[in-house]
Amino acid sequence: QVKLEETGGGLVQRGGSLRLSCAASGRFYYTRRMAWYRQAPGKERELVAEATSGGNTNYADSVKDRFTISRDTDKGAVYLQMNNLEPADTGVFYCYGRLVVGQPTDLREDDYWGQGTQVTVSS
Repeated sequence: QVKLEETGGGLVQRGGSLRLSCAASGRFYYTRRMAWYRQAPGKERELVAEATSGGNTNYADSVKDRFTISRDTDKGAVYLQMNNLEPADTGVFYCYGRLVVGQPTDLREDDYWGQGTQVTVSS
């Protein structure tokens, strides 16, 4: 069974830093797009940063120049370095990955989500 698991959340003061990690486990062949989403209290889940399998990255305007997404394709891992954190960054961060799974003669792409990790930024 393939799953994604996040680590690295926590409580930090305004201006602090955190690094989130997400790793895929189980049987998969390779990863396509991987991303981080955030859900703030009372709001819908939103895209924070994404990294395509081709090496392109995109960020929400609110985190540009503060957050950096990176990935280790061989490990099926994705990371989010968050610097200069603000109270508005508070929320549950979810890892997303589109992975290639299945049998060698019947490969398919499936979407996977981690369970979420809480990030709280105090003022």
